[in-house]
Amino acid sequence: MRLSQLCLLAVLMIGATAHAEETSNTGSSTPLSLSAGSQVTELQQRLKESERLRDELNKQLQGTKLKEADAVRESAQLNRLHQENQRLAQQLKEAQGGALSRWLTEQQQWFVTGAGVALIALLCGIFASGRHRRRRQWLN
Repeated sequence: MRLSQLCLLAVLMIGATAHAEETSNTGSSTPLSLSAGSQVTELQQRLKESERLRDELNKQLQGTKLKEADAVRESAQLNRLHQENQRLAQQLKEAQGGALSRWLTEQQQWFVTGAGVALIALLCGIFASGRHRRRRQWLN
């Protein structure tokens, strides 16, 4: 066979196939416009359903993000409270250890120390003289 004959045969076969498809489409029970309309309606319903599902998933995602944000916020607040608790415990220890030194200035501390020494000296003098009374010579 020659090349021109092969080309002519190929064109005739393609044409016959296209004509057969045309007759089978026009011979169907539903017209093209009705099947397209039902497909459009079905696609619109599927679109509405997918949008509803997307909205639900967005709400769930936002809820999850809010929960994560709340957890992060609570964790940060917990850390701040822990640090504040440690700081207050340290302040309490300092306050209990140096309560006297904070209440009195240095000059007042020296005064209290001197008064304590004088009181001890007075008590030692009283106990050293004993209980017996002596006659004092300078009173006579």
